[in-house]
Amino acid sequence: MNKIVSLLLAMVLVFACLALTACGQDEIIVNTNAFFAPFEYYDGTEIKGVDVDIMNKVGEKLGKKVVFENTEFSAIIDNVAAGKVCDAGAAGITITDIRKEKVDFSIPYYTSVQYVIFAADNAEITTKTVDGVEYIVWETLEGKKIGTQMDTTGWIYVDGEINATEDNDYGYAGVLYGTGTEHKPFDNAQLAADGIKSNIVDVVVIDELPAEFITSKNAGLKALPLYYSGETDAEDAPVEEQYAICVTKGNTELLTAINEVLETLLVKDEDGVTEIEKLVMKHMGLE
Repeated sequence: MNKIVSLLLAMVLVFACLALTACGQDEIIVNTNAFFAPFEYYDGTEIKGVDVDIMNKVGEKLGKKVVFENTEFSAIIDNVAAGKVCDAGAAGITITDIRKEKVDFSIPYYTSVQYVIFAADNAEITTKTVDGVEYIVWETLEGKKIGTQMDTTGWIYVDGEINATEDNDYGYAGVLYGTGTEHKPFDNAQLAADGIKSNIVDVVVIDELPAEFITSKNAGLKALPLYYSGETDAEDAPVEEQYAICVTKGNTELLTAINEVLETLLVKDEDGVTEIEKLVMKHMGLE
C-alpha cells in the first residue's frame, strides 16, 4: 500500500513539474523599470510604453505571453545575465562594452542624446546656440549639483566626467574633475527632476525622451541637449548612445525573434518615419 501511495505521489510531482515547465515555456519574463517614459511607465497599475509594445510583438511572434516585472534599473542586467528570474531586459538600455560581457544585445532600435533638465528661470545655466540648435556644454555644469537616475547612461557619463583621471581605470580626464561638481543619484528620473524643485540638485542629466516627457508634465522645467565642447562651436558634439533589448546569453530563439521584430519596426514608410518613431510619438501623446 505504501508503495502505491509513493508511486502516486511521484506521478503527481512529475505532472506538476511538467505543468510548471510548460507554463514557463509559454511565458517571456521581461525586467523593466517603469519610470522611464515613453519607453516604460505606469498607466494606473499597468506598465505601458515603447519597449512594452515591442516585446508584446515578440510574444505574438513566438506564441508566448509576455510578463513585465518592474525592477530596479541597476539590477536588470545582472538578472538577465543570471537567467533565473527573467529572460530579457527592456528598459531603454544603452549598449556598452561592459554590459555586452554579461548579456546578448539585440540590434539597436533608438539613438538617444543625453539632455539636461533645469529650472527655466535659473539664470546660472548658460546655453549655446549654433545653427538654430540651443544646447548646454559640460563645462557650464561646473560646481553644480547634478542629479541622475542610478546606473543609467546619464549616471555613467556624469560619474566619469566628475571622477575620471587619466591615471586610473577610466583612462581619460573628466571635464568636471576637480571643479567641485557634485553627483547625486536617484532611484528614478522623476525623483531626480523633483530634486530640482526642492533645491536638492541644480540640474538632471537623463536621456532625451524621458527629459522631454518630464518637462512636458512639470511646468517651470526646461530640457536641452548636452554636448561635448569642440575646438570651435561648429565642432561641439552631442552626447549620444544607442538603446537595445538584452537577453540571457545563449538564448538565440528569443534574440532572433526580437531582432526580426525590430527590423520590421525600423523600416521607414513613404514619409521616412519608422514604426518605432510612431510608437514613441504615441506614448509621448503626440499622435
